[in-house]
Amino acid sequence: MRVFVTGASGWIGSAVVPELIGAGHQVIGLARSDKSAAALIAAGAEVCRGTLDDLDVLRSTAAESDGVIHLAFKHDIAFSGDFEGAADADRRAVETIGEALAGSDRPFVIASGLLGLAPGQVATERDGRDPDASVAHLGGGPQTRYGTAQLTLSLASRGVRSSVLRLPPTVHGEGDNGFMTALVGIARDKSVSGYVGDGSQRWPAVHRSDAAHLFRLALEDAPAGSVLHATADEGVPIRAIAEVIGRHLDVPVVAVSPEDAGGHFIWLAGFVGLDSPASSALTRELLGWQPTGPGLLDDLDKGHYFHTPSA
Repeated sequence: MRVFVTGASGWIGSAVVPELIGAGHQVIGLARSDKSAAALIAAGAEVCRGTLDDLDVLRSTAAESDGVIHLAFKHDIAFSGDFEGAADADRRAVETIGEALAGSDRPFVIASGLLGLAPGQVATERDGRDPDASVAHLGGGPQTRYGTAQLTLSLASRGVRSSVLRLPPTVHGEGDNGFMTALVGIARDKSVSGYVGDGSQRWPAVHRSDAAHLFRLALEDAPAGSVLHATADEGVPIRAIAEVIGRHLDVPVVAVSPEDAGGHFIWLAGFVGLDSPASSALTRELLGWQPTGPGLLDDLDKGHYFHTPSA
């Protein structure tokens, strides 16, 4: 297939592109900078210059493709105070691509999130499918992003082989600059490795290579209207994560009260306090996906998260 990939030079996209090319697909990657364009060319992909706000570019490129994988998200503004703005831009992009693919029966796979989907219980692919379900607890931008996932699933009734691939809060691996890197940076800055309350909150996790493989399987074989979970670790206790970080940095591992979490973890506070495990049993059965990368704690123990000071 000739596959249009947004976010193609990002953390996950830069693993998805070689996964697709290795399987014989052609890739057209959206690039907003010369650096991103050069990375895509080096990986063997074609370049489409533009951003998520260039809706005409998204529309025309999607219409000329055999399928689309949508990974781009404005993380820079999302995690600096404007998650709603990032979620709104994402919604417009998905609407535009969906319109371009309507009636074609071509695949459209989007990345979505798992954190907070079903707090306190093991979320499955069946959770969060009801468009009328209350998601008020998610609030603002996350609630908008949930609605975008529902929109994507609804495209199945309009002749699009749409699927939503839910990612855990940490898609880990060497070079990661996400939540794990942020936690390491906070522990280094505070000289303690913290967890909220008793640290029993659980996060699902997946290695980047396994996530990339699942995106390809979804593109090739996921039925219209599928919800998929990219979870290798069903739920890693936050305290266990803090203990590995503390050991590598040689700093104390301490409990942080919920009242003090905002001061300690800053923008991460609301995430670290969530108990949000998730299963991928139905995804594995549907697509034959079997994660082979290291688990989160093993990956942390490899040491690459601690080689250089965190930004």
